[in-house]
Amino acid sequence: MIRVLLADDEELIRLALAALLDLEPDIDVVAHAADGRAALTAALAHRPDVAVLDLAMPPPGGIEVAAELARVLPDCAVVILTGQGRPAQLRPALTAGARGFLPKGAPGGALADVIRRVHTGQRYVDPALAADALTLPECPLTARELETLRLAEYGTPVAVIARRTHLAAGTVRNHLAASVQKLGATNRAEAVRIAREAGWL
Repeated sequence: MIRVLLADDEELIRLALAALLDLEPDIDVVAHAADGRAALTAALAHRPDVAVLDLAMPPPGGIEVAAELARVLPDCAVVILTGQGRPAQLRPALTAGARGFLPKGAPGGALADVIRRVHTGQRYVDPALAADALTLPECPLTARELETLRLAEYGTPVAVIARRTHLAAGTVRNHLAASVQKLGATNRAEAVRIAREAGWL
C-alpha cells in the first residue's frame, strides 16, 4: 500500500480527494492536514510514502513544506496540487524537492496515477504547465537583489535587512533600487509583487 498524506486548507477538497483516493486498492490516506504546520507534524507522526500538498495553504505553503520534507523525510515523495497553476511556480516547487506538480482541474484518476509515479521515483509535471514554463523569461535580478527584495517584502526596514544579510545599508538600498529599476516597477512593493508573480521569490 502507498501511504498518503493530504494537506489542503479547503476541507471539502481535502475530503473529496481522500474519498477519491480511498477507491484505489493500492493507496491508503493515513493523514489529513489543513495547513503547512499541521502537514509537517502529521508527516513526522505518520511517515507517509507520498505527501500531496496544496500550493497555497496557510503558512508554511506547499513549496516550503516540500523543502522541509526533503530535509527531514527524504523518502517521502511530494506532489504539489494547485488551483492556481501558474508556470512560474513550477521551478520553485521542483527546486524545493517536489516530484509531481498537478492542477486541481486535472481528470479524476490523474492524482492516483501521479502518486504511483512519484512513489516509484519518477516525476510528473502537468504537460501544459511544463510547456508554458519553458517560455518564461529568466529572472533579471542577481542573487543578492533577490535576497534583499525577499526580505523587503513585508516592509522590513533597510537597517534590519542590512543586519540579516551582513551588508551595508547603502548596499541594501542599491540592491533594492536596482530591483525596482530592472523590473520596471514604481516602488519596492510593486517590485516584490512582480517578482512573486513571476515565481522568482
